[in-house]
Amino acid sequence: MSLISLLWPAFALAILLVFIHSMFGLEIIRRGVIFTDLAIGQFAAIGVAVSLLFFEGKHTFVLTLVFALTGAFLISLATYRVKHIEAFIGMLYALGASSIIVLLSNTTQGTELFNKLQATDILFTASSDLWEPLILYSIISALFAFFYPKFTGIAKEMLFFGLLALTVTSSVQLAGVLVVFVLLIVPAFISLLQTKFAKLPFSWITGSFIIIFAMIISYFFDLPTGYTIVFIASLSGILSALILSDQKTG
Repeated sequence: MSLISLLWPAFALAILLVFIHSMFGLEIIRRGVIFTDLAIGQFAAIGVAVSLLFFEGKHTFVLTLVFALTGAFLISLATYRVKHIEAFIGMLYALGASSIIVLLSNTTQGTELFNKLQATDILFTASSDLWEPLILYSIISALFAFFYPKFTGIAKEMLFFGLLALTVTSSVQLAGVLVVFVLLIVPAFISLLQTKFAKLPFSWITGSFIIIFAMIISYFFDLPTGYTIVFIASLSGILSALILSDQKTG
């Protein structure tokens, strides 16, 4: 069995994740609220932890969505009421991360579950797992493209963070908090560093290449897939910034 025939569902999921997160990533960087997605993702992970701890893994999507929307609502509200919004978002992230540790501290697999929530192994995704994110991300991207530009004020904030929360609800369960963060930030960041190509398509292509390359590396060297994606994506973003900055100042 060839590598492509074995891993094509994982590659397809990776491209789906890059597609939807790049749309939000460009807007997040432009807004200057880089840790928004990380905070919402950590809140979403609380829902997964609660599901595992109290409901034997049941009701995961509903619980994750409730906590993600709670985080999104708090950030939307703080956008208009809090002066130092990045500090507020950082505290939300710390609250979410510590909540998960507290919830899972008395379980026999607490550390393992926490690590899984941060970066999940998506390498052996089944083809049947693709339909739900495909349908959900198609709806979200359509709403984002057609309705978001028409809204203003608090309604625009609520729509943006609400759609982001719904996206993160799904992607955190599929890939983990840290993977979601790098997929939101790194492709968009690299895309904004260049001026020759359209930002969103460049972000899609770059992000897809990075995540698929990371998955292939993790497969051949038997590395944890989620953390390999985080490592290679982060390194790619850092090197891109340094190289392009050097070109500008040289």
